[in-house]
Amino acid sequence: MRVRLSIGDFSRMTHLSVKALRHYHDVGLLEPAEVDPASGYRFYLPGQVPIAQVIRRFRDLGMPLDEIKEVLQAADVSARTQVIVPHLQRMESQLAETQSVVASLRSLLERPPVSIAVEHRSVGPVRALAISEHVSMLELDTWWDGAFRELDAALAAAGVPPAGPRAALYSAEYFAFDAGGEVVAFIPITHEVSSSRGRTTMLEIPRAELAVAVHKGTFADLDLTYGALGTYVAEREIGVGGPIREHYLVTALDTDDESRHVTEVCWPIFQTTPSS
Repeated sequence: MRVRLSIGDFSRMTHLSVKALRHYHDVGLLEPAEVDPASGYRFYLPGQVPIAQVIRRFRDLGMPLDEIKEVLQAADVSARTQVIVPHLQRMESQLAETQSVVASLRSLLERPPVSIAVEHRSVGPVRALAISEHVSMLELDTWWDGAFRELDAALAAAGVPPAGPRAALYSAEYFAFDAGGEVVAFIPITHEVSSSRGRTTMLEIPRAELAVAVHKGTFADLDLTYGALGTYVAEREIGVGGPIREHYLVTALDTDDESRHVTEVCWPIFQTTPSS
């Protein structure tokens, strides 16, 4: 005699809610062995319990349902591995990011604010190959990486060397609104480069008076340098309108060691000599 399990019993045995089991049925991930045509009641078999337990563990790991379906439908171990490994790699990346944020938070809570050295710098206009788009903070990491890879490729194809480090301008709207604002990624150059391909264009980056602080390490705690530099500018009442600049002296495009990353944060000001 075949043993049938009601959806309630199956839920208790697998620690999957009835609502979740109904959804998994609807999307074809875990179909009941039998559905009563009169009542619509779903019934499962004991042999489906291990499958449900696998699904629950994958969901605990944050795997999307369509990927779980691919794993369950895979013809062999190799095919399953091809689906599982990329997800595990994403999890490892997220774990590393979480650990970095936790370390930064502990530092922020346990240590007093660190004073920073600030340089006043006057920069002239710069010709640059640039990509300018509306970007939100949530989109920035992916956009930043894609933009600078595209700029690097365009310069390499044209045989034009950079005349300075990678850099970016961040509008006030980018910081102020969830929807973001204009961000300009650029690389200074001395020769004209055709911008007929992709998103690249030739721009003249305007002159500016800047208060500059150096940030070393990951972008995860870049806001600490922003906070210290902004405080410096506000206390001296020297801030003016205009985009924040970042100069990327060493980045992930140069080394995998985040502790070696170096970024200059540049705040627009109206004077170039520090006040006492």
